[in-house]
Amino acid sequence: MRTAIAALAFCVALGGCGFRLAGSERLPAVLAKPYLSVRDPYTDFAREFERELKSSGAELQLGRQDATATIEVTKDLIEQRTLAVSARNIPTDYELRYTVTFAVKGPDNDILAPQTITLSRDYSFEENELLAKEHEADILRAQMARDLATMAMRVLSHVK
Repeated sequence: MRTAIAALAFCVALGGCGFRLAGSERLPAVLAKPYLSVRDPYTDFAREFERELKSSGAELQLGRQDATATIEVTKDLIEQRTLAVSARNIPTDYELRYTVTFAVKGPDNDILAPQTITLSRDYSFEENELLAKEHEADILRAQMARDLATMAMRVLSHVK
């Protein structure tokens, strides 16, 4: 019984001081019913961003006319470039670069100017482990998309 009371008091104290779990930020009222405009809704970022919006309490609208604001994702780009090659001219290191640009528009005005977020990750490559390295690149892309969606949500949570 004492343990339950102590746990309850601890939770109340944490809530009272403003503590929130990471990723649980609430969106401002203007983003309560947004329309999400993306060129390709099947990219890693688009899916993660939609999931993050829903978990933050946003009710995504099917059309702009019913929305309180429009979140426009104008750039969702993954680039891969070679960082190093072996003596036999075979790539040994790559860089993945994921760039996202988004803005928020209200019915009459721009609420948030275009914001660009970029993440990059390096990974090594061995031709003997082709399938494993391709899988590693897929995992890196998915993780970068999650990180970008979280970063975008932090920006959106501070919109006035």
